Amino acid sequence: MTGAQAILKSLIKHGADRVFGYPGGAIMPLYDALLDSPVRHFLCRHEQGAAFAAIGYARATNKVGVCIATSGPGATNLLTSLADAKLDSVPLVVITGQVARTSMGSDAFQEVDVLGLSLSICKHSMQVMEPADLQPVLNRAFAIAKEGRPGPVLVDIPKDIQQGFVPEDVPEQPAEQPLPQAKDTAIHAANHLLEQSQRPVVYIGGGVSMANAVPQLRDFLNRTGLPQVSTLKGLGSAENHHSHYLGMLGMHGLAAANLAVQEADLLLIIGARLDDRVTGKLEEFAPQAKIIHVDIDPAEIHKRRHADVSILGDLQQILPALDCHSQKSSWLERVEKLKQRKAFSYAAHQAGEDIDAPSLLRSLSDLSEEDAIVSCDVGQHQMWVAQHMQFSHPTRHLSSGGLGTMGFGLPAAIGAQVAEPDKQVMAVCGDGSFMMNVQELGTLRRYQMPVKILILDNQRLGMVKQWQELFHDERYSETDLSDNPPFSQLAQAFGIASCEITDAAEVPAALKTMLEHPGPYLLHVRLDHKANVWPIVPPNTANHKMWEQAR
Repeated sequence: MTGAQAILKSLIKHGADRVFGYPGGAIMPLYDALLDSPVRHFLCRHEQGAAFAAIGYARATNKVGVCIATSGPGATNLLTSLADAKLDSVPLVVITGQVARTSMGSDAFQEVDVLGLSLSICKHSMQVMEPADLQPVLNRAFAIAKEGRPGPVLVDIPKDIQQGFVPEDVPEQPAEQPLPQAKDTAIHAANHLLEQSQRPVVYIGGGVSMANAVPQLRDFLNRTGLPQVSTLKGLGSAENHHSHYLGMLGMHGLAAANLAVQEADLLLIIGARLDDRVTGKLEEFAPQAKIIHVDIDPAEIHKRRHADVSILGDLQQILPALDCHSQKSSWLERVEKLKQRKAFSYAAHQAGEDIDAPSLLRSLSDLSEEDAIVSCDVGQHQMWVAQHMQFSHPTRHLSSGGLGTMGFGLPAAIGAQVAEPDKQVMAVCGDGSFMMNVQELGTLRRYQMPVKILILDNQRLGMVKQWQELFHDERYSETDLSDNPPFSQLAQAFGIASCEITDAAEVPAALKTMLEHPGPYLLHVRLDHKANVWPIVPPNTANHKMWEQAR
């Protein structure tokens, strides 16, 4: 069979029957073979959009996402998305076409060394140079993408390999690498620290979802009743209604979460990497706390903070072995009081005529289906979503964490809708971020996906504007977006139903109309450009010194 046929055969074998991409010269043999294949291809309108859609698919399912692009600009357009997947540990297989082997190194048309460009932003990168290597390389790519700590794998395939014949015999798949086995001594040491602690806090990261260990985590939290906080990627892992769940911590974390962590004498860190946006000034982060760090990646242990106990292994096996029987009643009372005292008052913020973004997002969360998927862009609206919306599972909240990539929201929502066609999927975008991949409205129109788009428009690059206001003496540089297009009219030009609202009284009916509309829908919400995200931890400052309102 041809190399192109072999690629599609491999995709089917690995369960990748839905892929995203954009054709071009060096990948054309594969696109030709697609016409005779059961693999369903979704044409996005930019390679970055295709890769973000593959990321959305992977994040909504914990399966490997696949995207395809041609050589040269097609491949280079993928690089931002590859970096996004690397920093957020998303399993991705990216297939790029390359010029024929005889032309490589000659500065041929659309020849770029994408292998070299991708090395630092992929878990692994490979280039197929022999026909017999094609299927073994693809097998390895899928295995590497999902084993251990997941990540993106790039496979660069010259055009003549796709056109030529390759062996039809399917080689044996590589044996799955076993996860490291947690040491009993480490688990005993962790349980001892949990028993001895007076003010423990469970610190939940995105690794819980990637390990498919949400049930085990929730069982542990219900057994022990310990206070718990979450990173941005960990949202949805703990049960929102748990009395001791305090929400997200960090730069824009909830006040109760930040204060509890700063007072803790023990942090049980599960599948998290102590990101700088979480810790604030590292030297003053949880200064009295001993650390138990549970992870799959040994590179994360001791990287940012020394761990008193480290446990490497499968969270599905480790969490049932962890326990804490001692009562922490005075600490739990303190946590409950913190949670009540620092709770956000939606009623107080809904009093005026201007639309209040946190109140609107809480209303959207309450009105949407329990297992709705929310894909978020990057900026102030991203933090408001994390603070004020609730998620039934971490695969229901898709957000660019490590790279903070504007333009993520809409294409990732498209990927999630492909993965979960019967689920309610929403993209929450800022006006700045939305314009980064606005062309994917064409993808929505083509496939009539019922994705709901909420644009929170303050006519500013809001997060940058907020920093300029607070930390740069109100010297506003290149953050004014008051010449935005009328987004509702733009959606209508793409054949997508839409509405624009400017007043708080319009919010309930507008949300209801959006959610009940059977196809894609865009709701354009005008916000006051002066609105900021609170709390905020200023740079090089400890989390307990956060600003909870304007100063």
